Amino acid sequence: MNENLLAEIGLDKKMDESRQGEAFYSPVINPNAGSRKFYIESYGCAMNFNDSEIVASILHSSGFRATGNSEEADLILINTCSIREKAELTVRKRLTEFRKQKRSKPEMLVGILGCMAERLKSKLLEEEKLVDMVVGPDAYRDLPFLIETADGGQKAVNVLLSRDETYADINPVRLDSNGVSAFISITRGCDNMCSFCVVPFTRGRERSRDPHSIVNEAQELFDSGYREVTLLGQNVDSYLWFGGGLKKEFDKATDEQKKNAVNFANLLELVARVHPDLRIRFSTSHPKDITDEVLQTIARFENICDHIHLPVQSGSSSVLERMNRTYDREWYLNRVDAIKTIIPDCGISADIISGFCGETEEEHQETLSIMEIVRFDFAYMFTYSERPGTLAEKKYQDDVPDEMKQKRLHEIITLERIHSHDSNRLDVGKTYKVLVERSSTKSKDEMCGRNSQNKMVVFANRNCKPGDYVNVKITSCTSGTLLGEIL
Repeated sequence: MNENLLAEIGLDKKMDESRQGEAFYSPVINPNAGSRKFYIESYGCAMNFNDSEIVASILHSSGFRATGNSEEADLILINTCSIREKAELTVRKRLTEFRKQKRSKPEMLVGILGCMAERLKSKLLEEEKLVDMVVGPDAYRDLPFLIETADGGQKAVNVLLSRDETYADINPVRLDSNGVSAFISITRGCDNMCSFCVVPFTRGRERSRDPHSIVNEAQELFDSGYREVTLLGQNVDSYLWFGGGLKKEFDKATDEQKKNAVNFANLLELVARVHPDLRIRFSTSHPKDITDEVLQTIARFENICDHIHLPVQSGSSSVLERMNRTYDREWYLNRVDAIKTIIPDCGISADIISGFCGETEEEHQETLSIMEIVRFDFAYMFTYSERPGTLAEKKYQDDVPDEMKQKRLHEIITLERIHSHDSNRLDVGKTYKVLVERSSTKSKDEMCGRNSQNKMVVFANRNCKPGDYVNVKITSCTSGTLLGEIL
């Protein structure tokens, strides 16, 4: 990375010396913002949560104010997810409930945002008549016009995907925030064509956000009291900014653009230099793209957390090929070895899918065996859910019986819990720097926060508050939590 870029963004060499599906409800942001009220529920990934914060900012600027009570709202929006069938069913149930609410308040508008909006626009608008507005992930700036259209009795739709929209100039309104941790989107869309995934079709091609705006947002968050940011993207490792355009067009960039290009390792360094007390996390990594340069950057900066979420999906190379993951079992294990070598104390978590198309018992056993080798600290585990329009739906039969999917998932979950508990037991007796997030859900006399490895730590409150850093000695553990005492 060219040093001129550091100076351009406001960083210099002297700074080296100082060195993530439940719904949430938006609180009142500004009681004087306007007379009409909006209510947002968000489902799915952290990207959706961050998108809802962008939407809240746009609505707030247009004279709306937020409410946490759907019954007093003039505008209800659901930010949707299409990754799994269960998420879509939940959204449909909520839309049906809001339609009943609309009978007693016909002037109220109901709209859907996000991935389901693009995929099911006609069905939700015309056939089922569940919504007044359908707004895709790249059309949030158009919300004021769409609301005006819907107010006039017309159906309002914009699901066009963009080549360059990143919302870089919009300062998100932090919804349901603890005031300690916040999300920052660094890319939108995805160029990976995993056969089970709808994201490339619902969010468009991958484009990276200007690093200046990312650093500025991180600085503003720190100045406002936040002490942790999570950099978000469908595939953060492929972040590449060279002055605009889609990543796939980098070969057409000028020599000057290529010279000043910023990759993910560069971006991590830039954000880490905002302040040593600002913790940096990121999600999600892709095994085909995570580089030693990224790992070495993490190792260099104490405030870049030692945790990598590295989805494996399957331990079988043949299944990974059908999934179009573009890496095999050996490549994944090579990346894990690199992580453990360069960042010895790094926590590693994963996503795992059971029962993908054509999965045999032998292929399932390969997933269990890779779990035994890596011994993940945590994992998100699911049965395969066929999504309409994906490559898998077009090419393969969803032929693993549901009972077999559930049986295999149970075996995966059982093994993961053993590994998580074993990992936590190894932490007993160690001392970790913990960022205090909130009071414990079980007791007001206890606080909780995460260590660098993204493990939740619970400890007795000794006059600490959210946003403080404390050193905690681990005295015991459960399979999911570390328990300790402040030193």
